[in-house]
Amino acid sequence: MMAVSSFNCLITKNYPARGNTATPSIHSLLILQSNVINSNWVNYSSSAIHSNTHINTRPSSLQSSSRKIKLFSRLLFEMDDSPKNGSFLMTPRTFDQLRHVDSMASMPSGAGKIRRLNVAVLGESLASEEDDLVFPSNDFSNQALVSSPQKYLEMYRRSIEDPAGFWSDIASEFVWREKWGKDVYSENLDVRNGDIKIEWFKGGVTNICFNCLDRHIESGNGDKIALYWEGNELGQDSSLTYKQLLEKVCQLANYLKDVGVKKGDAVVIYLPMLMELPIAMLACARIGAVHSVVFAGFSAESLSQRIIDCKPRVVITCNAVKRGPKVIYLKDIVDTALVDSAKNGTTVDISLVYENQSAMKREDTKWKEGRDIWWQDVVNNLSTSCDVEWVDAEDPLFLLYTSGSTGKPKGVLHTTGGYMVYTATTFKYAFDYKSSDIYWCTADCGWITGHSYVSYGPLLNGASVVVFEGAPNYPDAGRCWDIVDKYKVTLFYTAPTLVRSLMRDGDEYVKRYSRKSLRVLGSVGEPINPSAWRWFYNVVGDSKCPISDTWWQTETGGFMITPLPGAWPQKPGSATFPFFGVKPVIVDEKGIEIEGECSGYLCVKGSWPGAFRTLFGDHERYETTYFKPFPGYYFSGDGCSRDKDGYHWLTGRVDDVINVSGHRIGTAEVESALVSHPHCAEAAVVGVEHEVKGQGIYAFVTLVDGIPYSEELRKSLILAVRNQIGAFAAPDKIHWAPGLPKTRSGKIMRRILRKIASRQLDELGDTSTLADPSVVDQLIELAD
Repeated sequence: MMAVSSFNCLITKNYPARGNTATPSIHSLLILQSNVINSNWVNYSSSAIHSNTHINTRPSSLQSSSRKIKLFSRLLFEMDDSPKNGSFLMTPRTFDQLRHVDSMASMPSGAGKIRRLNVAVLGESLASEEDDLVFPSNDFSNQALVSSPQKYLEMYRRSIEDPAGFWSDIASEFVWREKWGKDVYSENLDVRNGDIKIEWFKGGVTNICFNCLDRHIESGNGDKIALYWEGNELGQDSSLTYKQLLEKVCQLANYLKDVGVKKGDAVVIYLPMLMELPIAMLACARIGAVHSVVFAGFSAESLSQRIIDCKPRVVITCNAVKRGPKVIYLKDIVDTALVDSAKNGTTVDISLVYENQSAMKREDTKWKEGRDIWWQDVVNNLSTSCDVEWVDAEDPLFLLYTSGSTGKPKGVLHTTGGYMVYTATTFKYAFDYKSSDIYWCTADCGWITGHSYVSYGPLLNGASVVVFEGAPNYPDAGRCWDIVDKYKVTLFYTAPTLVRSLMRDGDEYVKRYSRKSLRVLGSVGEPINPSAWRWFYNVVGDSKCPISDTWWQTETGGFMITPLPGAWPQKPGSATFPFFGVKPVIVDEKGIEIEGECSGYLCVKGSWPGAFRTLFGDHERYETTYFKPFPGYYFSGDGCSRDKDGYHWLTGRVDDVINVSGHRIGTAEVESALVSHPHCAEAAVVGVEHEVKGQGIYAFVTLVDGIPYSEELRKSLILAVRNQIGAFAAPDKIHWAPGLPKTRSGKIMRRILRKIASRQLDELGDTSTLADPSVVDQLIELAD
């Protein structure tokens, strides 16, 4: 037996009467005076152990009299079940070097020792505010795709040391008309060495639509449900098998070809969450066209900007949609956008309109002959087979516009092969996907989550996917759980904003439904605060579902830092550890990597298959925004802390982008919309903490001289933002500002505005460099 540092154990034992059988129910005090307590799996047999120094598991969390529980420690103890002076003896049985975060020290980061643990066990206990870790149960880990830290480390280590071999093996599981060349990937992430370039599987010829649909049909799964559609109103539903989905995709693809859409042409899609949205995406991919989905909540002006930038051959929309009790007239928005884009030199000849009868009748729809075409009149009559356009792995797949700090949306360009391999792989492992799973992601396809984890990732794995048209709180706050029970959803992926909103509505709406089908939960879009994480885990998941709290971005294409269910304990609110092939680093302001416990700027070293390749038409901005701040790294724009155990905690945006309910909104966009109001002279927008949306929009507004403050004007300013950008970008607060805190050079000191908005008035810092320090006092006086 290996010698260990000194330790002392005292465990007391009680025997409650259960008939004539005395079954041990242990309430223990474990005092370990050792500096060798580090992370690893522990086996022990007991009924309940409570420790107030290193391992703290409440008695209610351990109910069986003998089993293996997984705990973080480098010592495996074996209990001697014979009472000696009222105590148990614990002796070290073996010593193992498979500690996860310790082994990670030579990879992305170092880590320290775990000094104290309060733990809950999956399926056996609620996670309280005191719990540091939530452990997977043996039952879950035993069936997981990645069942232990050592399995993860084996795969992760290979993905870092041999990325070409690791990703080639995975890519080979897909259908390629031609295999890629000798170099699996090539990259330059350092602007000092020339143009930024990322390529994966170049020379390989494939088609993502074929891999999403035809591949599964050819393997005998054509009759499996691909999409379950749940409408806005109760009782509205439909479904498509993989075979039926392919037929509808082919019909639309044939129409697009008939009207002249070719490989490389852009198609703008402005649709709600009808099945026709993923159908349109797949149809474009089938013929090599580049789709650009625009969230059907954006204003006509925002849609027009995107049309002008990518110059599509066709715009696909529907006449209207109901979201909750409200009808939204989407075609009217498209009509306005097309008029505006034409004035700016971009004319679109075809607007293909799906008739959404549940929201609006055909005869009530405004129409422009020669441009507007009803989907049902032309698409449904075409052939249900369409030849595939085989494309190079580095050919464009889609454009997705995301907010930028300059006010002009950025057209993020993803290519085909690497994105296909990466989204499929991240979906498979982060959700521990099984072929029997029913998966539901509440995101809209207008965002990257809907691309990667409603459409492509799940379908590449042959999953059955729920698509929901309506609002999650309509007709009441129980709608999500009604859908979960109706379709027996096993994997549920949503945003912290929705979690917090439903949490505020109370447990009653959750508990009236069984939710017993749920197996894995997921969180996306922004960091989830620990209290919301615990509510999600305890109430929605009945303390039996691990939570894949994912960090990634539009630009990354797929998950970058994420728990793998069953592989290691989770910390509420932490994204935990990097996905395969991802090398996250935290740097200081000088770009120096920081090891161990730290906070700083989150960057990524090296490329990964799902990375975006450029900003459409603006590669210089691509390099300036993402690669020049810290040469040699991809800069995420997010702050991050790494704790002493190596877990990653995302702290939010560090640039001028606000993350509202998972939607990235540039402050410059909102400021521009406010200043367009005739009574607004100047505006400055900052993000503030919001209990439901994660971040809220707080606007400081300076009015034109002589214009008085009024409630009517406040509402008018908010309406200006809603009309120009969309309702989701509307300011939560208008703060009247006689002036803004500026340096002598005219730069607005947003740091001071953030402190005022957050009411952190004792942390304003030095204001002596301001051109007029008295402005700060005026702003404080006008704060509500």
